[in-house]
Amino acid sequence: MSAARASRAGAVVLIVLVALNLRPAIGAVGPVLTEIQDEFGLSGTAAGALTTLPLAFFGFYGLLAPFLRRAPRSETLLVASMGLLIVGLLLRLVGAPFPLFAGSLAAGMAISIGNIAMPAIIKRDHPESLTTVTAIYTVAMSGGAALAAGLAVPVENAFDASWRLPLGLLAIPTAVAGLIWLPRAVRAARAARSAPPVPSSRGVAALVWRSGLSWAVTAFMGLQSLLAYVTLGWLATIWQDRGMSEAGAGYALAATSGIQAVSSLLVPVLARRTRDQRPLVMMIVVLTAVGFAGATWAPIGTVWVWTVVLGVGQGIGFPTALSFIGLRSHDTAVAAQLSGMAQGVGYVLAATGPLAVGALHDATGGWTVPMLGVLGATALLLVPGMIAGRNRTIGGPPSATEPADEGSGSSAAVLN
Repeated sequence: MSAARASRAGAVVLIVLVALNLRPAIGAVGPVLTEIQDEFGLSGTAAGALTTLPLAFFGFYGLLAPFLRRAPRSETLLVASMGLLIVGLLLRLVGAPFPLFAGSLAAGMAISIGNIAMPAIIKRDHPESLTTVTAIYTVAMSGGAALAAGLAVPVENAFDASWRLPLGLLAIPTAVAGLIWLPRAVRAARAARSAPPVPSSRGVAALVWRSGLSWAVTAFMGLQSLLAYVTLGWLATIWQDRGMSEAGAGYALAATSGIQAVSSLLVPVLARRTRDQRPLVMMIVVLTAVGFAGATWAPIGTVWVWTVVLGVGQGIGFPTALSFIGLRSHDTAVAAQLSGMAQGVGYVLAATGPLAVGALHDATGGWTVPMLGVLGATALLLVPGMIAGRNRTIGGPPSATEPADEGSGSSAAVLN
């Protein structure tokens, strides 16, 4: 392997190290949520809020970043993200409800910063292999969630410990990632001192926020994320209530996340075979709806079939939502603004999902009404998806189109 290729491979490894830590703080909670509820006497609504708080703040930095005159360097943001995430993870271990919820809030803010910083680094450092690196980044995020969900209960049982052990151990890989990125952050901060000021981008922000197409992209991002976080936050609990063991439900949730990671690699292949992204949107809606219905009402022995169906649907959904950001943007400046809008507003919308499911469960005492609501949200995803899936751009001529080739697809994905 040449020195240049080795350097590029090393850079991708650094990306993977961070990506692996951007979802476990959420994914590990689902399998042990019942234990947390029992220890603190939380209602279904409060338990839903526990998984909702991080999601509500996933959009925190996405809303703030587009309006900063000069944002911090991406490397600095990544290290800050990992440091704040460690604080949030450890704070959740304190034996009281307030730090439990405060830690979840801090974790969400930390992940929000990482969500913005890492795609910018991919775009800057890997211009010739954006699709490949973005796919690896997406797989690593989903893989981190899968590992956290699948190992939470086995680790707890292996050491005869409480839920605090698997959730607390998540701080170790987070610290490793932060320490490895620290030297790069220091070098970037030194370089930034001599860099020219970045021009204000508020005019572009106004253009993006007034665009109906921007709101379609944002709604699609928010709804598909809402469905994903209902899966992470409640599906394991639903399966346990239907008779699965705690460990079995955790394994099934991990399988769903793992399938999402693998199926995300299908998006670049499928996109090349279609004129625009509307066929992908229809596939996402159908597979996700069938997966949720089967996981909720089909015989519990068939649950593994529905984990595959749901995993494929949601696995295609996430990178498709990411791709809309670049594909619907006329230039890089528009894409950067749309990224902040789609993540900022979209994740606030997504945060209502687990909370609403928990509240409906409390109100009805069962899962039928909550999951009918989830199926309704799945059907609603079709509306913004069909609008966002057409080949149009924000900030360009009305007839402008973007070919679904390697370059356009990749630049789209990394700007989330």
